[in-house]
Amino acid sequence: MRKVLLTGGHAATTAIAVVEEIIRRYQNQPVEIYWIGVKNAFEGKDVPTLESVHFSKLGIKTHFILTGRLQRRFGLWTIPSLIKIPFGFLQSLLLLIKIRPDVIVSFGGFAAFPVVLMGKILGIPSILHEQTAAAGRANLFSAPFVKKIALARKESLKYFDSNKSVVVGNPVMTQIFEVYPKEKISSPPVIYITGGSRGSNAINENVLPILEELLQKFYLIHQTGLIDYPRLKRIRDKLPRNLQSRYEVYSVIDPMQVDGVYRRADIVIARAGANTVAEIMVVKRPSILIPIPFSYLDEQTKNALLAKDFGIAKILKQDNLSPQKLIEEIEDIYSNWETYVKRSLEKDSPDLKASSNFVDFIEKVCNE
Repeated sequence: MRKVLLTGGHAATTAIAVVEEIIRRYQNQPVEIYWIGVKNAFEGKDVPTLESVHFSKLGIKTHFILTGRLQRRFGLWTIPSLIKIPFGFLQSLLLLIKIRPDVIVSFGGFAAFPVVLMGKILGIPSILHEQTAAAGRANLFSAPFVKKIALARKESLKYFDSNKSVVVGNPVMTQIFEVYPKEKISSPPVIYITGGSRGSNAINENVLPILEELLQKFYLIHQTGLIDYPRLKRIRDKLPRNLQSRYEVYSVIDPMQVDGVYRRADIVIARAGANTVAEIMVVKRPSILIPIPFSYLDEQTKNALLAKDFGIAKILKQDNLSPQKLIEEIEDIYSNWETYVKRSLEKDSPDLKASSNFVDFIEKVCNE
């Protein structure tokens, strides 16, 4: 394994965890690591992806393709996005000819499919990793063209060819495993609110009406996403000084620093992305998970159910989400905080050895 090419439209922290394991394993036999992805997180908006901002800092040689995505609804950017799709295939082909990796590792998303397909044409073996408890649309498209499929959860097996699928877990960054469960809740209790790297307007809009009420009792660390950040920053700056000091607002949190946020946090309010769910099961912070209702195959609800069954989270459906309901759920988590922590301590994270398992899997494909 001399050259590994990673690709995807998301899953930055999963990719970082895999890169960390490769670097650890090949200290005396350096491996060149590449990434092919996209620069912007949203069609038609200048919002950079985590990968475009952080991967080059880790020594990953990053390349970006101009490719479109299938839109859930017809809108202003539907046609321009479709027009870009052929360019993504051509750019992927040219980059693969230039790099000639030993293996392609796809983390899913619309940017990964052209890379996997062009790799198949060039005879480069690919591995697909499905992080969710269901199956991503792009991964289902890619599955026939990959050599092996690595799954984070056994619940995904029904969506893929069992003859080439193996459950390895969801790789989690090393520093997240260095965050330990808290023995007691902080004073004031610290709430970490996140909508994932792109933010969540639905969560932000329901926090705002109860913001001052929350700040009377809690300390908030709020990751808003780049789009909502300017407005929430202005709101913070207009708060009374005593409340300003209890409210931290960030557009995006560096994935290499998110362990520090988890160390401080007592309660997490979040979407139910696969990586967020994997992380809260490691750090054992009682959580309120608000799944995206329109995720493909309702994957976020399936992810959230894993955390609920683990004992560390409760699920608040977006259809039931309101400022009043959110504050009720926060008060419930606060009142039963010790129960949630104690229950989660009875179990180990299912992803304890996921990074090692996954790199073993990559090595096996390269050796074959």
